[in-house]
Amino acid sequence: MSELRAYLDSASSEPLHPAARETLLAALERGYADPRRLHKPARDARLLLDNARAVVADCLDVRPDEVSFTSSGTDAVHRGLLGLARARRTHGDVVVHPAVEHSAVRHAATWGGTPYVVGVRPDGSVDDDLERAAGRAGVAVCALQSANHEVGTMQPVDDLRLPDGVPLFVDACASMGRLPLPSGWSAMAGSAHKWGGPAGVGVLLIRRGVRWENPFPEDDRVDHRAAGFENVPAALAAAAALQAVVAEREEVNARQHALIARIREAAAALPDTDVVGHPDARLPHLVTFSCLYVNGEALVTALDRHGFGVASGSACTASTLEPSHVLAAMGALTHGNVRVSLTRDTSAEDVERFCSVLPDVVEGLR
Repeated sequence: MSELRAYLDSASSEPLHPAARETLLAALERGYADPRRLHKPARDARLLLDNARAVVADCLDVRPDEVSFTSSGTDAVHRGLLGLARARRTHGDVVVHPAVEHSAVRHAATWGGTPYVVGVRPDGSVDDDLERAAGRAGVAVCALQSANHEVGTMQPVDDLRLPDGVPLFVDACASMGRLPLPSGWSAMAGSAHKWGGPAGVGVLLIRRGVRWENPFPEDDRVDHRAAGFENVPAALAAAAALQAVVAEREEVNARQHALIARIREAAAALPDTDVVGHPDARLPHLVTFSCLYVNGEALVTALDRHGFGVASGSACTASTLEPSHVLAAMGALTHGNVRVSLTRDTSAEDVERFCSVLPDVVEGLR
């Protein structure tokens, strides 16, 4: 086991940002009360929650009343997508989405309606088929992720032209904070732990004036778009992390883009290895490649022994025994897959060490 360790799985969860840690510790002293009550501790909690909402809105260039905090990114996806669909149930129940959407979107589409799945190009991007599908009879909502969580391909959300009345749901969990938000969305979801906030905080954006109805049982919270007791300290810490990430992202993105280019080059040089995803229109911190004749789980385990924490999108898990639906939809190799995603602190030395170890690890497994 290597003593030098490099965590290269920020696409699963970014380490807690120092700004979030500091804010969280301070907010725990003041944000414990129920913000809907009228006493002084509750008013303090409400003030912190409103401040968190205002900071997130400023960072994302949206209105504060368009921001809600949920229990997770998955919860935000479910509420956003299903709420749009419920508001248009008289028009139909069809949810149009590409085959590479996150499982949270795919499962919500199946649970709350009739999914209509559209194929993608080999690089993972959508084409005009999505717009044509959205024009079918009975369509309630169209879903398109801002960027793919597994291969990093950015989708042309800004260029999407949907028929009048069809709302667009955007899963931005992979990109929120790292990149400016695309335009044209009706509802959008983000996840704080993806940008260095605490886990257990999702962000749901619902555009003002958009028809949205709560798809789940109501409770007596102030914000009807969320549910349950808000985690006020965590929401404030998520806002602090987002503010810090947005302020530094130009420098971080440029550095990570160059480091990922180095890994792409090293992976492409390996025999029988495919680097998947769009080469240019991609997230700056993420790369995925697949090695023929290698088991993905074995490759992840071997790299972990050398001190590198990476993920595999092709894991045939004991529960599903199915390969990655994203890679399969792209027509890419689904075995021997590795996803490398850099943190804000990943150094050039970490990347060079990874690139030097990778060929021997792959050859050894083969």
